[in-house]
Amino acid sequence: MAIANLANLNLILMKAQVAAVWLFQEEVARFDLKSMLVHMGWLARIIVIILMAMSAWSIGVMIDRWMTFRAARKQSREFAPVVAGALRQGRLQEAIRLAERSKKSHLAKLVISGLQEFQADGESMEFPGDKVEASKRALERAEAIVHAELERGLSGLATVGSTAPFVGLLGTVVGIIDAFQTIQERGTGLKAVSGGISEALITTALGLFVAIPAVMMFNYFTTKIKAFDVEMDNSSSEMVDYFLKRTAVARR
Repeated sequence: MAIANLANLNLILMKAQVAAVWLFQEEVARFDLKSMLVHMGWLARIIVIILMAMSAWSIGVMIDRWMTFRAARKQSREFAPVVAGALRQGRLQEAIRLAERSKKSHLAKLVISGLQEFQADGESMEFPGDKVEASKRALERAEAIVHAELERGLSGLATVGSTAPFVGLLGTVVGIIDAFQTIQERGTGLKAVSGGISEALITTALGLFVAIPAVMMFNYFTTKIKAFDVEMDNSSSEMVDYFLKRTAVARR
């Protein structure tokens, strides 16, 4: 009985060895990045090129928005206390000159629009209420324009973050189809399907690699813009109050 069991065990081991040799026939398939790229089909390579282009564009947007927001924050911190002091002393022209020098500040763009509209009719106080309303509308227009400038490129960044995984998934499907076609033509074996497997692995990983930073930075920049909007709303309200006080003093 023991001899029969031993014979059966030897038979199983021999079958396993034959299966292993058949699976890894000719040569062991390598799954390093170079081999994967070599085995990729032309359609999978096109998908990889598209994903790389999306990645390069999104990185460009990230760098541009980061530099813009950094400059806006830095100049606004320097501009706000200086222009506040000039306005308290009634030096509107100096405040306008200060705003013109801080071209990257979101607050400066808002302030200069309101001040220029307020001074459009000189020192005439014939219709002070209309003058303040015109300045208020100018501030609202400037705030909308600055908000749009801050958001430039973010919609594309969101598009990259949401579509890159699906582009990678398309490459995965293409790789699986290629693997099944190879099995049908050449038979099974790891080497036979390595090309399709490499396409699926690379495109899936690359799609996620492109999408994850895009989504993270989109959320980061959106939060920054909300903070800028709050600052602009507060500055706009303070400017309207300043115009009302100035017209009230001028009528006395």
